[in-house]
Amino acid sequence: MRLPRMITVWLAGAAVVLPVAACSPDEPAPGKAPDAASVAPTEEPEPVKTHPFTGKPYQSLRPVLAVKIENTSAGKPQLGLKSADIVYVEQVEAGLTRLMAIFSSKLPPKVGPVRSARISDLHIAPQFGKPAFAYSGAQTKLLPVIAEASLFDVGDTRNPGAYFRQPGRFAPYNLFANTKQLLAKAPKASRAKDIGFTFGDPPAEGGVPRKSYTVRWPAARFTFTWSEAKKQWMIAQDGKKDMAAEGGQLSAPTVVVQYTKTERSEFHDFNQSYTPLVHTTGKGTAIVLRDGMAYKARWERESEDGGTTFTTESGEPLNFAPGQVWVALASRKPVIP
Repeated sequence: MRLPRMITVWLAGAAVVLPVAACSPDEPAPGKAPDAASVAPTEEPEPVKTHPFTGKPYQSLRPVLAVKIENTSAGKPQLGLKSADIVYVEQVEAGLTRLMAIFSSKLPPKVGPVRSARISDLHIAPQFGKPAFAYSGAQTKLLPVIAEASLFDVGDTRNPGAYFRQPGRFAPYNLFANTKQLLAKAPKASRAKDIGFTFGDPPAEGGVPRKSYTVRWPAARFTFTWSEAKKQWMIAQDGKKDMAAEGGQLSAPTVVVQYTKTERSEFHDFNQSYTPLVHTTGKGTAIVLRDGMAYKARWERESEDGGTTFTTESGEPLNFAPGQVWVALASRKPVIP
C-alpha cells in the first residue's frame, strides 16, 4: 500500500505535518481544472451521404436509366425490378397498367420484358434531368415527341444491339435488354439528383395501422400487404403474388399511392383505344405506406423539370423508409378516358 507523502509546515514555531496525496504528472492537482491544451478535441463524425432515390448510403452518384416494362400476366415474371430504385405504375390503354422502372444506385445485368413508350413517360422523365430511356417502339405520332423530350433515346430501334429475345417466352413479351449496353449508348445521361423525396423517421402522428392497401385501375388491381417479418410491403396484382424472375415476391419498404388526374391524350392504338395522360405536375393527395402504417399526404410538383415533394397534412416533409419506392399513379375514381 502506497502511503501519502508528508510535508512539514512551520506554524507559530510549531511543526505541523500534513499528508499530501501523490499525483501523476498528467493529472491536475485536486481542485485544479485541467489544462485546456491537454484535452484532446472531439471530432464531429462526417454525415453519411444518402442516395436521393433510396435514402441509403452511396459512394458515388451514377447515371439514371428508365426502362418501360410489361405488367400483364403474359409478361410475368419480370426481370430486374428487384434492383430498381423507383417503380412507377401508370395506366395505359383499356384500363391496364405498365411500369417505368428507374435504375441508378444498382444496375441489374438484364431487364424486361421491355415494352413500348407512352406519353405519360415523357412527363415523368424530365425530373431526372436527361436520363437514358429504354423502350420498344411507340405510336407513330409519339415518335417526334420522344425525339424532342428530355432524355437519351436508347430504345430498340436506335440501339438494337442492346436487346435480345429471351428463350421460353413468346413475342412481344420476350424482348429483354442488357443494361450496360443501354447506358453505353448514353454516356452523357444525367446522374441521380434530388427529386424531392425525403427519407428518415416516420411522422410522429397522423398514421393509422394498415395490414394491406388496395389500389384499383379500370382493368388492374394492386394489393400491398405489410410483412412485419420482412419489414416490406409484399406486392400482389389481380389476386396473385407478384413474383420476380430472380426469385421471391416483389416488395418495397415504401409505397406511395399518388392520386392524379387522368384524361384522354391525343394518342391512341390501332384498336382506337385512347392512351391516358397521367398528370404528374400540380398538386394533389396521396397515401404513403411504410412500417405497417398508412399516412395521408399531399404532393406537389411545380414543373416537369422539378421533383415531387410529399408532405404531411400539417406541411412537414413526409419521410420514406430507406430502400426501393413504388409510386402508384392512380385516380380516385378509375376511368377509361
